[in-house]
Amino acid sequence: MAGPDTAERGARQRESSGPPPARRRMTRRLRTIIILACAVVLLGAGTVWALYGSQWLRVRSVGVSGTAVLTPQQVREAADVPVGAPLVSVDTGAIEARLRRELPRIDSVDVVRSWPHGIDLEVTERTPVLLVRKGAKFVEVDDEGVRFATVSKAPAGVPLLETALSSSRSAAASLRRFGAERLVREAVMAARSLPSAVARETRAVKVRSYDDISLDLGRGRTVAWGSAENGAAKGRALTALMKAAPGARHFDVSAPTAPASSGS
Repeated sequence: MAGPDTAERGARQRESSGPPPARRRMTRRLRTIIILACAVVLLGAGTVWALYGSQWLRVRSVGVSGTAVLTPQQVREAADVPVGAPLVSVDTGAIEARLRRELPRIDSVDVVRSWPHGIDLEVTERTPVLLVRKGAKFVEVDDEGVRFATVSKAPAGVPLLETALSSSRSAAASLRRFGAERLVREAVMAARSLPSAVARETRAVKVRSYDDISLDLGRGRTVAWGSAENGAAKGRALTALMKAAPGARHFDVSAPTAPASSGS
C-alpha cells in the first residue's frame, strides 16, 4: 500500500504533467473573449438584417399633421416618401428640402421616423400678413416678407398692400435709398406690429415712402403710422387712442409719444 509520501509525489507529478495554472487561466479568458466576440458579431449582423433586410421595419404609412390650407394628400405627394424602403434608410433631410421647395406655403416641417412602420410629417404653414394684388388674384406675403402663394380669393382679415409711391422729393429719395422691395418689407413690419383688434379692422396698408406708411381701417378711418420703427409703441398708442376717441376718423401715431386723433 502506497504511503503518504508516495501519494503526494504522484499528485505533484500529475499537476506538473498538465499546463501551468497561468496558462489555463489565459486559455479560459481567451475562450470567453472569442465567445463574446462571436455573440457581438451575430448581434450586429442580426441588427443590420432587421433594419435593412427584413420586412419588419419598412415604411408602410405617411402621417401628416398641422395643415390648414394645404391638404394632407398634397403634402404626401410633394414629400414623395419611399414607401416600402427600410425605415432607417429614409433621408429625412431630403424630404424636408423637397417639401419646402415644392410647397412654398410650408414655413417649417419636421420629418420624424415613427417606429416601426411610419414617417410623420409635422407641418407649419406660413400665415399671410399682407396681400399684393396681381391682376385678378392676390399674392400672400408672410411676416418675413416672403411671397409664398397666389390665390384667387383674398383671405378674410388680411389687409391689402398698396405701394402708392408719390413723386415727392422725400419719396424719391426713399425709393433710391431703400428700393421698392425694402419699402414692402417696411410695410410688412408695420402690419406685423398691429394689435390683433386693429389688424382685424385693417383693410389696406399704404406705403408712400420709408417714413410714410398709413392704414385704411375702413368706414373712412385712417391711421398715419409713419415708419415701421417703434411698432409696438405705436400699436399701444393706437389702441389707447381708439378707446379714448371711438368716433374719430383719423389717428396719427407716427410719433407714439405724442399721438393725436381728429375728425368725427
